[in-house]
Amino acid sequence: MKINNFNIFQKFKNGLTLIELLMIIGIMLIFASLILPVIKEVKERARQAICMNNLKQIGFAFFMYTNDFNGYFPAYDDPFPEGYWLWMGRGWRNLLIPYIKKSISSKEPNILYCPSDKTAPKKWESTSYGYSLSFYHSPEQINQMKDPSYTYDKNKIFPTIGQKISKVRYPSKKILVGEWLDNHTGGNYGWWSWQGSRNYLFVDGHVEFLKAKNILPANDGYPDINLTKDGILGKDVE
Repeated sequence: MKINNFNIFQKFKNGLTLIELLMIIGIMLIFASLILPVIKEVKERARQAICMNNLKQIGFAFFMYTNDFNGYFPAYDDPFPEGYWLWMGRGWRNLLIPYIKKSISSKEPNILYCPSDKTAPKKWESTSYGYSLSFYHSPEQINQMKDPSYTYDKNKIFPTIGQKISKVRYPSKKILVGEWLDNHTGGNYGWWSWQGSRNYLFVDGHVEFLKAKNILPANDGYPDINLTKDGILGKDVE
């Protein structure tokens, strides 16, 4: 049987040849490869925005707490025998939960958890944010802490000393609470790394998304908001 070359590429009922169909499929695949990363980025920006709103709500809770405690930030001896230190979310969150419940409706999502944080649900009971050590130690104490090990001081070398909100010298430049991990740019870096970016809540209530390299070096040489030089009298950004 003789096969005509035209018959090999004859038109389909819809008017397309096999070559045209393959070309369309190829173009669609190219568009998909271009669009999917954009969609992914848009979704991540939405999660980042949720995270920023979480921190603003947490800020309201902190300020309600200070109003009830004569202007003092949360400070207490960490009761957890396993070493769940106060600055970590597992330590401070119980003090703030009553105020968080007052600041949001019961239908709101868990504001202690960033939706981009894959680690917190597994390790930290879905708490993504850390509270700066500088708000429950004096500036003199903070300036003696030259190493990250002081942030998990099991021996209580430096007992907690509550700090007053009125004593913060640079409210728009001192970070109160921030994401512990780099949740939005694909890394898994903590405060002891110069890589990654995070959302940070400042004492004046505003939130910024900042690269680690934009944070001033702390007393331990890292972008560590726990050990800000001069504590509440210092600043984390210029």
